[in-house]
Amino acid sequence: MRPTFLLLPLAFLISCSDEQQPSNEPGPSLLAAEFPLKTEYAAILHLDSLYRSYGVEGGFALYNLKSDSLSLYNPTRCQQGFLPASSYKIPNSLIALETGVMQTPEDTIFWDGKENWNPDWNRDNTLAEAFRVSCVPCYQQIARKIGVQRMREWTTRVGYGQLDIKDDNIDTFWLEGDSRVTPLQQVSFLVRLYREQLPFQKEHQRTVKQIMLLEDTPDYKLYGKTGWAQPNGRNIGWFVGFFEKGDEAYVFVNNVENEQGPEGENIAFQKCRREIVEQILKTGGN
Repeated sequence: MRPTFLLLPLAFLISCSDEQQPSNEPGPSLLAAEFPLKTEYAAILHLDSLYRSYGVEGGFALYNLKSDSLSLYNPTRCQQGFLPASSYKIPNSLIALETGVMQTPEDTIFWDGKENWNPDWNRDNTLAEAFRVSCVPCYQQIARKIGVQRMREWTTRVGYGQLDIKDDNIDTFWLEGDSRVTPLQQVSFLVRLYREQLPFQKEHQRTVKQIMLLEDTPDYKLYGKTGWAQPNGRNIGWFVGFFEKGDEAYVFVNNVENEQGPEGENIAFQKCRREIVEQILKTGGN
């Protein structure tokens, strides 16, 4: 049986802390001016025990699109920059469609014949399929076709972090190196995507939202994209997206981190990116 999701009452989240969180004081690294978030009015979520139960540190942001209200766990971390990893496939898809590198979500990205660890990457994929299986080599092809200049122009225009995009890293800049995006910048970007207010054609924004759809039930819809980078022996993970239930809609961003384990021993980290969000959103069991 699918889990039943419903936003927990905010008062419950605020009251279940093991430790007192400091008040949020916005720093200079806040997000782009296109959609400034009023972080000084954010409700503080106390989720220490949840994150500790998964053996990770992290930050979480939840934006209520109906009331235009923001809730944060670990607000200091929510203003820190991290590699976007495969969460960047969201803006990458938009840029690909807007520049004509991809025309539709059914356009094919042809396998280059190089064997990868993930069998889903060892075949031709449509854009929608490549997004859903998080096909790194597919999106590397897309990035090379977009090129440095257009990639820089579009990421700057939408205010998506501080990305280090150069000729020699056009197909890896979101996975390694000096590119950074904060959880709050992710929220700003996703709010504008949900409302179709980004400087892309609305058709393209609707297309990307559709390929983000993970669960569509009579009770709720869950849209999202995970990401995972491993810089300097650390796991950096993301699960970002939208949650709809009834007439309510939310943007969520989960960012988690721990020490990288030996090969094959990071399964718990891989799962916790999404499971933590589900634990926050759900009220029912299995």
